[in-house]
Amino acid sequence: MAIGMAATRGTKTLFVSDLDGTLLGADSRVSDFTAHAINQLMGDYGMLFTVATSRTPATVVPIMSGINTSLPLITMAGAAMWNKDSSKLENVQEIPANAVEALLTVMERYGLSTFVYRNHAGNMIHTHHFGKISSAEQEFIDRRSHLPLKRFFLGSEACRHSPDATMLIFAMGDGNTLKCAQEDMASSIPCKTLLYHDAVNPSLCLLEVYRRGCSKAAAVQRLARDLGADRIVTFGDNLNDVEMMNIATHAVAVQNALPQVKAIAHEVTLPNTADGVARWLLAHHQSERTRDVNSSRESFQSSQ
Repeated sequence: MAIGMAATRGTKTLFVSDLDGTLLGADSRVSDFTAHAINQLMGDYGMLFTVATSRTPATVVPIMSGINTSLPLITMAGAAMWNKDSSKLENVQEIPANAVEALLTVMERYGLSTFVYRNHAGNMIHTHHFGKISSAEQEFIDRRSHLPLKRFFLGSEACRHSPDATMLIFAMGDGNTLKCAQEDMASSIPCKTLLYHDAVNPSLCLLEVYRRGCSKAAAVQRLARDLGADRIVTFGDNLNDVEMMNIATHAVAVQNALPQVKAIAHEVTLPNTADGVARWLLAHHQSERTRDVNSSRESFQSSQ
């Protein structure tokens, strides 16, 4: 396996994977094989592993319950990290209040219903929804309404000016309408926008709006600095993974990734449905161990 990233002794590598379409299978779960492989590599060899996803802690925490990483989980495309030890949001990237109001006005101009994600008390996400609820939005709400870390507030204008920090503004629907709204925002409001097709339902387009400068890439770099990691390996499949793949020492796309993502990756591994990330990690670890053994043998022979 040509991994193209020969390590030197003493270096520290941070491994970061996207979730949907990358680490997760077709059932949006971590497979038993993947959980066992990653836990073994972390427990036995000290591998540094975490995830970077557009999901909120409300769904990431239960999804990742079978993976015993001690590292913060990068959530909401870098808008916040979830500290598993303290069960708190950290490094929250707040959208300024004046920008929130301007963004909601643009959404209304294009007839878009909007979800606003806010940091409440550091350990709860209050999600305020404005506008008519579509069938896709209702399904989205129904799948998450039971989660302990998220609470929905539907159709309440009183929530428009909540004192809680806004981390994410989100809409779903027709791609052309969302594209027009995105361009309108970009021309007049300081913010970061992501427009992409849903990994689970490709017919559905998603528009996410964050604080300017917020990204998975920035969060990954921040975490790497905190850990003293010299190298970063990232795994992804969709357009919202491109930035963190571009800053990686080594970027790996799963086989099911979009062509644009494969084009910037250093390597393509098996698809998410075949435990592509876990199998790459296992093969990489074996390659590193083999190289270390060969290096030690050569050093011993040269000393004789």
